[in-house]
Amino acid sequence: MNEKVDVLIIGAGASGAAVAWSLAETRMRILCLEQGDWVSSNQFPSNGRDWEQRQFGDFHINPNRRANPADYPINEEASPIKVANFNGVGGGTVLYAGHFPRMHPSDFRARSLDGVAEDWPIDYELLSPYFDLNDRMMGISSLAGDPAYPAKPSVMPPIPMGKSGQMWGRAMNSLGWHWWPSDSAMATHDYDGRARCINLGHCIAGCAQGAKASTDLTYWPQAIHQRVELRTRCRVREITVDENGMASGVIYYDAEGVEQFQPAEMVIMACNGIGTPRILLNSKSARFPDGLANTSGLVGKNLMFHPYASIQGVFDEPVDAYRGPHICVWSQQFYETDASRGYVRGYTYQFGRGRGPVLTAMSGMAAGLIPWGEGHHAAYRRLFGHTAGMLAICEDLPEEHNAVTLDPQLRDSNGIPAPRISYTLGENSRRMLEHSIARGREILAAAGARDVFVESPMAMAGWHLLGTARMGKDPARSVVNEWGRSHDVKNLFIVDGSIFVTSGGVNPTATIQALALYIADSIKQRLADLFD
Repeated sequence: MNEKVDVLIIGAGASGAAVAWSLAETRMRILCLEQGDWVSSNQFPSNGRDWEQRQFGDFHINPNRRANPADYPINEEASPIKVANFNGVGGGTVLYAGHFPRMHPSDFRARSLDGVAEDWPIDYELLSPYFDLNDRMMGISSLAGDPAYPAKPSVMPPIPMGKSGQMWGRAMNSLGWHWWPSDSAMATHDYDGRARCINLGHCIAGCAQGAKASTDLTYWPQAIHQRVELRTRCRVREITVDENGMASGVIYYDAEGVEQFQPAEMVIMACNGIGTPRILLNSKSARFPDGLANTSGLVGKNLMFHPYASIQGVFDEPVDAYRGPHICVWSQQFYETDASRGYVRGYTYQFGRGRGPVLTAMSGMAAGLIPWGEGHHAAYRRLFGHTAGMLAICEDLPEEHNAVTLDPQLRDSNGIPAPRISYTLGENSRRMLEHSIARGREILAAAGARDVFVESPMAMAGWHLLGTARMGKDPARSVVNEWGRSHDVKNLFIVDGSIFVTSGGVNPTATIQALALYIADSIKQRLADLFD
């Protein structure tokens, strides 16, 4: 029989690590259950010459392709965008690119400003100190003064721009458009036990150098030092409730597949926008026949992915290729709404350095730039080290028909129902993607590119899993309140990307972690009457 804990956290990724670290100072007994395991740096593909091959195998970003023991299957046949995540200590931060923007003040007021979606019940100003704290904890490299944001401090100098970054800067200057060195989770000097980045360029395959700020290296060592228990290879099936409708603990399967019950005074979900609704929907009872915390009917609804467009070109002069962190500069020229563009909200350009040898070959052949037979090697040589471009990350508006449900047939290795995704690209997103491609072609032309090729929306680009248990003050229109507590179950909290009201047009990790730190502080401030 497992002893009862004060706080039970499900998931050891970006948000689970942050909330565990913050709550540790309370000296409550805190336990985190993670379905994956620790990943040693010597296991990363970046230790070997086959790093790109393994990015399409045992370290693939898609769990259906990766199919590791920690992964669960996802029915994504009804979605043009496929899920990208990682199950293990550190979660998605293990395989992310380390691009680290914040959401903008306008992102929290989409209804007031543009008449779409809903306003958040909180704002940028409230989260600002938590953004700053998280930047220090994660060790973020940036250049202060970006006019796209309110003033924010810099922890470390930005990553080097390199040849590619300078090329993009000159092109954007010629067009008179905003650009800035990107905020990055790569340490540019030795920081808090992490070695500085040495530009290996294998970031998405896991950073063997330890320069990339994944939470297994940042938050978790400090949380464990403060006596937080992290129990790995524990797959949660459901959250149980008592006769009063309060969460009483979880049923999970341990590393040997044995069913266990872990009682708890408080449960915090940190399983991302797919994993969290999966567990809630599977936690059915007489009191909650449609799934736990789901009297609004919104658990699993309003899934937001961020549609991506990839716009790449070939250059006569060499670029950096894969040497250095992938994203060196960004542009938020088209971030805020301009009605003349034919859509609302906006997107960010993430400018890349280039591509590795395998991805150059694959993308070149897909674009028809590398033939089979005669001329194959010559065509490849014209592309490798000469191909670079940008990704446009477009804001995804919440639509209730974009949803996560439980598949009636598909199961994971423990027999738990797998999530099924139903997602269609909205008309606003289509127009935004078209605009980003047209402007991207202009940027590539200004930079001197030829042979432009495009993928839109990128299929294997569901990195950002948002909105499926959103935050709000109205229990009929939201799942958690303005400080992350379930409207229905007073000792159940959610801290991951599922609580997003809108998606913004930026990578969400910084905002997810700021929210987790804010919710942890809210819990600490209310400990005397937390469940009232």
